[in-house]
Amino acid sequence: MSATVEQRTNTVTAVIAGLGAYLPEQVVKNDEIAARLGVTTDWIRDRTGIEQRFVCEPTAATSDLAVEAGRRALASCGNPTVDFLILATCTPDHPFPATAPAVAARLGLAGIAAFDLNAACSGFVYALSVGAGMLASGAYGTGLVIGADAVSTILDTSDPITSPIFGDGAGAVVIRAGDPGEPGGLTAHLLGSDGGLLDIMKTPAGGSRQRSAGIGPDVEHSYFTMSGRAVYKHAINRMSLASTTVLDQVGWSVDDVDWLVAHQANRRILTATAEAIGIPTERAVINVDRVANTSAASIPLAFVDAVTAGTFSAGDRILLAAFGGGATWAAAALTWPDLTLRPGDGLA
Repeated sequence: MSATVEQRTNTVTAVIAGLGAYLPEQVVKNDEIAARLGVTTDWIRDRTGIEQRFVCEPTAATSDLAVEAGRRALASCGNPTVDFLILATCTPDHPFPATAPAVAARLGLAGIAAFDLNAACSGFVYALSVGAGMLASGAYGTGLVIGADAVSTILDTSDPITSPIFGDGAGAVVIRAGDPGEPGGLTAHLLGSDGGLLDIMKTPAGGSRQRSAGIGPDVEHSYFTMSGRAVYKHAINRMSLASTTVLDQVGWSVDDVDWLVAHQANRRILTATAEAIGIPTERAVINVDRVANTSAASIPLAFVDAVTAGTFSAGDRILLAAFGGGATWAAAALTWPDLTLRPGDGLA
């Protein structure tokens, strides 16, 4: 693996203490997208495994999703005092400034450390790892990690590659300093990247390579682009290799893993990744059919679905895996805590 960062704490790590998620109210079914693209619903379903996605209203932004998910996560564990907030997103409200401080202020957390982290679809696991390091430093006791993206705001709705795949949403966890061995403890994590794969997923405009003076970029440069075949190949390879490395670090065999929670890219990538790792697909949490690819929000959204369905039990061994633009990838191992959700806080 090129440009890999490996981190593991032996005495203090992040322990998940609270959980929350939020999806927009607007649901877009496959028939609406199929009619727009001139394809069939079966064409979308067969290629992606997706049946529907949730999409923000025109007046909504990533921060609105993040605030609601963060509020629910905090409420789920008694609204503790929070020392920092990390927002994993690749669709910030603005290129500048960061969105996290505004989210913190709206949650009544003004004054705490708050920053954005952009690792695209790997962002939540990246943020969880960074949060674990902050807690291990001893300078912070509790943090709020949010994965939120409004990918619909950067999609070309006429693009058959990206338009059917993505949806909007946010998921959040409250983490506290604790022991890796206790329920909820992050026991190992691995992060990696390869900038040579920059062009397989990219939004060309909006950054410093787009000049604010002179001739601006074409409108289509503001849309997210993706090379589907390249993403498929690299996602499976990177997620499976990172996952087996983390399993080696923590001393788990494949049979020890109760549940694989991978980034919900599409069903084909999810099942192929599980097979490459050696985990039966029935032990892979899959909700991409109902929420689509929500980028940095996908793993915490899958957490909420699994808790709501009664899938997870306290002490279950969970393997996380993700791949995103950059290219970035990440894997992590944790044991599941004893968490419950309030009525109405599950996914629609």
